[in-house]
Amino acid sequence: MDLLPQFGNLLYTVVAFVVALSIIVAVHEYGHYIIGRISGIKAEVFSLGFGPKLISRVDKHGTRWQIAAVPLGGYVKFLGDANAASAGVDSEEMAHLSPEERRHTMHGAPLWARAATVAAGPVFNFILSICVIAGLSLWTGQATETPAIQTVVALPGGSGDLQQGDVIDAVAGKPTPDYQALSDVVDQLPAGPTLDYTVTRDGSKTDATGPQLFPARFAGVQPGSAAYDAGLRAGDVITAIDGKPVYRFVDLQDAVKAGEGKAVSLDIWRPEGDGGETFSVTLAPRRTDLPVGDGQFETRFLIGATGSFMFEPVTQSVGPVDAIVGGARQTWGIITQSVSGIQAMIAQRISSCNLTGALRIAETSAAAAKSGVLDFIWFIAVLSTAVGFLNLFPIPVLDGGHLMFHLYEAITGKPPSDQLMNVFMSIGLALVLTLMVFGLWNDLTC
Repeated sequence: MDLLPQFGNLLYTVVAFVVALSIIVAVHEYGHYIIGRISGIKAEVFSLGFGPKLISRVDKHGTRWQIAAVPLGGYVKFLGDANAASAGVDSEEMAHLSPEERRHTMHGAPLWARAATVAAGPVFNFILSICVIAGLSLWTGQATETPAIQTVVALPGGSGDLQQGDVIDAVAGKPTPDYQALSDVVDQLPAGPTLDYTVTRDGSKTDATGPQLFPARFAGVQPGSAAYDAGLRAGDVITAIDGKPVYRFVDLQDAVKAGEGKAVSLDIWRPEGDGGETFSVTLAPRRTDLPVGDGQFETRFLIGATGSFMFEPVTQSVGPVDAIVGGARQTWGIITQSVSGIQAMIAQRISSCNLTGALRIAETSAAAAKSGVLDFIWFIAVLSTAVGFLNLFPIPVLDGGHLMFHLYEAITGKPPSDQLMNVFMSIGLALVLTLMVFGLWNDLTC
């Protein structure tokens, strides 16, 4: 009977991973397809997945759209391509084409059309990320400038005197006119179960008693972390560490940091049923490389959980322009952080275990799906950026490698020879396979 839950978790992980990957691949390949079509390049096949086709139809442009049996990628095969990777020319087919027809092949089209078609895949991945993040901003809104309470999160001691709509003017006598001030006072507050608040309620100031501003509560749990593997989840509240009562998230951080990787015992309150449930877990924090800005990283021992204020904020709507700008900024932030991480791994400033493979990505996709629809959508946005960024690497067989060949042609006036292309493609395939195996090895051993 124990195998049933394990099989269920495995199935859930596979389905979540396939759904996320299929969306991202479909957008990526559609970028190639639509820009190619606009540029005058005919697509013969648009395939979601590899291997034998399961479902297919041919549209009015003569393109066969299909879903194949192996849902781990996809491709667009253009007229004149020898294979799905557009890595060679089908000489026999090209020989039977007129000069006008050759213009509609990937290899007979002008350089600008080929380059635009290749670049469109990663660009569409970035566009997907920007649109998804912007859509989430439009859906959830953003916090108002002044810290106002929508709801107080579930905590063992309840919400005290605080009410929905209260604007927090001061905490323990410290003014908090905005969220920056609220964040600045977090570590300065007394370490107790409750705090004194000054709030504006119904237009007048009043004193109230409420829970800790930044309680020892998990707002999120990172997949693959010590907390995740111990079965902890968002909403869990840490009431004691090694038997010592704690009320602030910073107390949890300090205890984990002081232990330098030693196992800690956590008493947990979980908001389930009447009055919640309590239990204990023991876990060992794991070494983690954290980005700290300016391309720098800090190595710390972490359990893999994030905290938040004790309340959900009142939000206001976001305009479409602001949402798109915010989505672009966050997408760019993911890219720059990825570049910094790669540079740090090459320079051996951080562990190569930060490079993960398909198993960890699948596990993360399942964890995001279990956390809720919004978390899963956010994960798709992040993964789409990663896929677009990875495809721009100047490695043959990837889009970045094709763009390098196009740059060579633009400079020299002629494409690389078929023999040279075959060598480069073999090297590129070997590099990609090596990275995949290395990532898989990290998933199993790190």
